[in-house]
Amino acid sequence: MAAIVACCLLLSAKSDSKVRVFMIGDSTMANKQYEKTPERGWGMVLTCFFDDDVVIDNHAVNGRSSKSFIDEGRWQKVIDQVRPGDYVFIQFGHNDEKPRPDRHTDPGTTFDENLRKFVNETRSKGGIPVLFNAVVRRNFVVEVVKNDDDEKLRNIDAKDSPIVVEDDTLRDTHGAYLDSPRNVARELDCAFVDANRITHDLEQSMGREESKRLHMWFAPGDNPLVPNGRRDNTHYNVYGSHVVARLLASAICEEVKPLKKHLVNYDIAVATDGTGDYFTIEEALSAVPEGKKTTIQLLGGEWQKPTVDKAKKVKFVLRKGAKWKKIPIL
Repeated sequence: MAAIVACCLLLSAKSDSKVRVFMIGDSTMANKQYEKTPERGWGMVLTCFFDDDVVIDNHAVNGRSSKSFIDEGRWQKVIDQVRPGDYVFIQFGHNDEKPRPDRHTDPGTTFDENLRKFVNETRSKGGIPVLFNAVVRRNFVVEVVKNDDDEKLRNIDAKDSPIVVEDDTLRDTHGAYLDSPRNVARELDCAFVDANRITHDLEQSMGREESKRLHMWFAPGDNPLVPNGRRDNTHYNVYGSHVVARLLASAICEEVKPLKKHLVNYDIAVATDGTGDYFTIEEALSAVPEGKKTTIQLLGGEWQKPTVDKAKKVKFVLRKGAKWKKIPIL
C-alpha cells in the first residue's frame, strides 16, 4: 500500500513539474483542422520550439476578438483552469478592429479594459500573463485596405480574389490596436512581446513576392486541400507558421527568462497531428540538403526507422513519447 501511495505521489510531482502555457487569441494563433486545410496558427506549432517539460494548451479561436472571447465564455473556461505558475499568452487585435458589434472594441478604452481583465485575473490565480500585439498582415498594397477583408479572402478561390496594386513597402493595418497591449503591459508591469514588429521585419525583409510563401497563397493546383488556389495575406501556411513561431519563441524567452531553458531549436519537425513541418519522415528527409547537419524531431507516435542516404547528415530526436517501431525477430 505504501508503495502505491509513493508511486502516486511521484506521478503527481512529475505532472506538477510541467510548465503549463495557456494561449488565447484569434486565427493567427489558433489550432486548425489539419486534415482539411494547410492553414496553421503560430500557436498550433509552438510546441516544436519548447521541450517536453512545457505543455501548451491553445484556446485561440478563429474570428475572435477580446470582446467575443469573453462574451462567449471562452475566457472563463481558461481562467478556471489556471494554477499558480501557469503562463497565459494573450494576443488580440485583428478582430477587435472589425466593425461588427459582437467583436469591436476601441483602443485606449474597451480593448485596454479587456486586456487588463486578462492580466489581472491571471495574476489573481497566481498565473503569469504575457501580452502580445497582433502579427502583421502582408499588406504591400498601395491603396488603403479595409480591416474586414481578411476573413473574406480566407474562403474564396484565387481567381475571385481582388486584383490589387502592390509596391515594396509593407504598410500597417492595425493602427492604435498595436499600442494597447504595449501600454497595458507597461501600466501593469507585465511581460510584452512585440509580435507585430518581429513579423513586420520578417515580411519586409522577404519582400512582396517572397513573403507570400508565409501565407495562404496558393495557385490553383498547388495544394490538394485548396484546389482552386487562395490569396490570403493574413493567415499562415505550414511553412509560415513555423518561421513565425520560431521567431516568437525566441522573443518570448527574452521577455520571460524562466522559459529560456526550455527553448529548443531543431531544424525540422515531423508529426502526424499537423504540428510539424511534415507528416512523414520520408517528406522530411527529401527536404534535407546533402552535406548539411540536420536535426529532425519526431513528435509522438511510433515510427519506422528509415534508411538515410549517407550524403545526408541527419540526427533524429524522439519527443513527446515518440519511439521507433520494434523490428520483429524472425
